[in-house]
Amino acid sequence: MQAALTHGTVARRVETLRRVTDLFVGNAVDYSDDHIRVFDDVFQCLIGEIETSARALLAERLAPIAAAPPKIIRTLALDEVIEVSGPVLSKSERLDEATLLEIARTRGQAHLKAISLRRMLSEALTDVLVTRGNEDVVQSTVRNPGARLSEGSLTELVIRAERDDDLASCIGLRPDLPRHHYLRLVAKASSSVRRKLAAAHPELADEVSNVVQQAAQRVRAAAMTKQTELARALVKSLHDDGRLNEFQVTTFAEQGKFDETNAGLAALAGVAVETAETMMIESRTEGVMILAKVAGMQWSSERAIIAMREKLSGGSQTDILTLRDSYEALRPSTAQQVLRFHRMQLGATPAE
Repeated sequence: MQAALTHGTVARRVETLRRVTDLFVGNAVDYSDDHIRVFDDVFQCLIGEIETSARALLAERLAPIAAAPPKIIRTLALDEVIEVSGPVLSKSERLDEATLLEIARTRGQAHLKAISLRRMLSEALTDVLVTRGNEDVVQSTVRNPGARLSEGSLTELVIRAERDDDLASCIGLRPDLPRHHYLRLVAKASSSVRRKLAAAHPELADEVSNVVQQAAQRVRAAAMTKQTELARALVKSLHDDGRLNEFQVTTFAEQGKFDETNAGLAALAGVAVETAETMMIESRTEGVMILAKVAGMQWSSERAIIAMREKLSGGSQTDILTLRDSYEALRPSTAQQVLRFHRMQLGATPAE
């Protein structure tokens, strides 16, 4: 090897690299940590001043090996040529998180796409991919079942999906998507579909609206999770025992428990939980204010519900003083009238 480095041609260096790679790959499972460190040093010496195709071949062969020498794996991952770095970025389990984050924050879209294909992605990595990635990178990340998406990334993705039907489909198919994000996604997608169909067939606008609304309600029912069922069962038990009150619902809201808050608010307002859910997700803040006023809640409780709703939806913060004045001025009789209108629109009946 020393002769190849000192006096050999590039071709001889490449041939030596190939033979050393064969030796490592053929016996990788048997090597100790000391052996691997020796191979690491040898690889580092041999890859200098060799052609891209040889480096790319080395990356392809080492990337799937869990015990691959860590220094050469990092060197290959940092290569600016995607044909070299790509296999390591997408496959190597030996590559450390810090290096992946460094590359994700500094390199181009091709490198980000390779990272998005990894078997597992941490929330820290997906945050960078969602923030810096183009449309292809973001969709690849969302489609990856091993990608863990933080609350912040999910909020941003759902907002972006309002203008991107393909992204909306990708997000909606994720089994780990929290219900409040799923419902918001469905609500926005339904509105988009309704506008497109109504524009294409204005004579069928009313029919299209009814069909889309019914479809959204079916999707909402299908999205029911075990967690949602347990939350509703808990609230029903509290209500049946006379232990559900304004303080309890406010506590749910302050803890960010959407399903419990929604079910509790529905029970206190005397409406079906589906009606309350629609007003919580699909309407503006006024819908939540109507429910709280019918339930006889104080402004402090309503403020906690609004704060929870804005945090979960990722929406912009509203003028809380203006909302307080509007809530205080809202008459219970007016709120009841508006709520009856919502029930008629949704075909809902009062909660039992």
